[in-house]
Amino acid sequence: MKRSRRYQQAVSLLEGEQKYAPREAIELIKQSATAKFPETADAAYNLGVNPSQYMIRGTCALPHGTGREVRVLAFAKGEKIREAEEAGADYVGGEELAEKIQKEGWLEFDRVVATPDMMPVVGRLGKILGPRGLMPSPKTDTVTQDVGRMVGELKAGMIEFRTDRTGIVHAPFGKVTFEADQLEENLLALTKAVLERRPDGFKGKYVKTVSISSTVGPGIAVDESALISAAQSA
Repeated sequence: MKRSRRYQQAVSLLEGEQKYAPREAIELIKQSATAKFPETADAAYNLGVNPSQYMIRGTCALPHGTGREVRVLAFAKGEKIREAEEAGADYVGGEELAEKIQKEGWLEFDRVVATPDMMPVVGRLGKILGPRGLMPSPKTDTVTQDVGRMVGELKAGMIEFRTDRTGIVHAPFGKVTFEADQLEENLLALTKAVLERRPDGFKGKYVKTVSISSTVGPGIAVDESALISAAQSA
């Protein structure tokens, strides 16, 4: 594949197969981000789990958010409607919103949260929301009675992560326009969340490799041992 001159210049900053300390890697993705838009900082964790045996899935509240506005849809009724609205939900409702999604293909939201009593309604949307990663789930605490708290956390920058079929977790941890300190704190929080999802009884190396990159920049290998140590100490 032919790469752009901008990409090649970014690659020239790297030294072969070297693994970089977390802070150094972050400085490199900031230097290599040359697009004309604010690029997202992404992390990729290559885990030693068998995806067919273990699904690593969870959420992480990034200390400095994601750098983008998150539109939250809350399925709720009764007092929970007011609770969701006061927490900043962009859309709150029930059957009428489900019908809008089903009949009009309306998808102008980024995250979905629901109270347990609304799941019979939300469940009908599985074929629409599921493939887009929008289906609320108890595993990520997006099906909860404490809907106000979850809406607030989602608006503040909580992200969801999960392993793909190859056992890799891909997740954003901010914008490259953030200060290096902010990106580092976000990356450590994300790493800690991934580490906390290590399956009980799992044997072997859980985190095999880690790399970070900007949206259109090259992947930069991070010293996973140093990253894990820093995350556990944070």
